[in-house]
Amino acid sequence: QPAPAQAPPAERRGLFGGRRRQDPEMERAFTYRGDVVGAQSWALERGWTISDGTTPEDAALQELVSSAPVRMSKDHRPGSVLRGRAGNLELVALDAVYASGRYLVPEYAITAVPLLGAPPALRLSPARLWKHGIGGMVQIPSDDPDFDRRWQLLAAEDGPQVRRLAADAEVRRLLLGTDDGDEFWTTGGWLAAIRPDGHRPELIEHHTRLLTALVGALAAGF
Repeated sequence: QPAPAQAPPAERRGLFGGRRRQDPEMERAFTYRGDVVGAQSWALERGWTISDGTTPEDAALQELVSSAPVRMSKDHRPGSVLRGRAGNLELVALDAVYASGRYLVPEYAITAVPLLGAPPALRLSPARLWKHGIGGMVQIPSDDPDFDRRWQLLAAEDGPQVRRLAADAEVRRLLLGTDDGDEFWTTGGWLAAIRPDGHRPELIEHHTRLLTALVGALAAGF
């Protein structure tokens, strides 16, 4: 039986609906285009592998979907899984999909990188976002009031790794240049980014830039 077709959700402009940016490259990166085929072509051109989210190797990705800092239903699962190398990172990019009739709807785009060692339990989210599942986490402030007004770093416990992340100038520069539409978290040896969208080349590249900076800030403690 053929797999269900993919149907794109309605177009979104960033997490908060209407925040337009002056930079046209940023606008392209933050606007959904339903580009599943484009993302797969982009991946194949770079020697990445593709799966539909149902292979034995994909089973471990359900944890990324289940632990994500957004409200997922029990029906959400990995779909359109892309794996490959970008710079110094081994990445997996997947859509969190759910079935709607004969279609699979990609509701969230997740990009994740496996980390060596035991990364601290953390969440890095836009300050204006309502947060759930953060019981026991403490806020780690940076020394940048502008950053702290827009972003919140939460961790299960204070420590040098999360302090380095909060103090990292490149992480702050990159995040302040976005539309505050991504969230980041650690789970089961992964550092991951999520956005309400479906994956496409610009978004994979956007997440890659951000994850590269985040991994660099954390790496000394791994």
